[in-house]
Amino acid sequence: MEITDEAAVERAQRGDSDAFRVLVERHSRPVYRLAYRLTGDSHSAEDVVQETLFRAYKQIKRFDGRAAFGTWIHRIGVNCALDVVRSRQRRREATPTTTSEEEDFQLSSLPAAGPSPERTAQSSQIRELLQKAMADLSDMERCAFTLRHHDGLGIEEISQALGVQPNAAKHSIFRALRKLRSALEPSLGSAKGVA
Repeated sequence: MEITDEAAVERAQRGDSDAFRVLVERHSRPVYRLAYRLTGDSHSAEDVVQETLFRAYKQIKRFDGRAAFGTWIHRIGVNCALDVVRSRQRRREATPTTTSEEEDFQLSSLPAAGPSPERTAQSSQIRELLQKAMADLSDMERCAFTLRHHDGLGIEEISQALGVQPNAAKHSIFRALRKLRSALEPSLGSAKGVA
């Protein structure tokens, strides 16, 4: 018989490490997916999962059940991922950027794959445009958009995960969509004409 999140939380709050392990097994993969989408790399995502689980373990007695455990741990994961993104931005601002020769080398060393070189180049360009457009979103917009369109959460769950009112979550998603559309439409419009 499978234990519910609610029962596992109650047992974990009483010090049952096996119950907390059940929660870890159940929720670490969704937290990883969220962290990967917010940070953009697997190493950072793994670090976020570890920090999220550590914080959840330390704070499990403070979990009051007003939200689902999954929503609560998602919120911790979002905060940990935002910490990583912000520290990365601070480091980027403090260090010089790569030269165009370095960028050329990095791009030329990538393995070629895909149905055709044109299609691969187009997909690469779209992926780069999307990554840049996502990076230009505010932290709140990026998180709200990711939770809505990648994780499929509803507005209420997003507002709980981000600790904001539902209208603020809706507005963040709307602004993210508008910014992404504005950033991508000119390029995608020209890409459609090529295909």
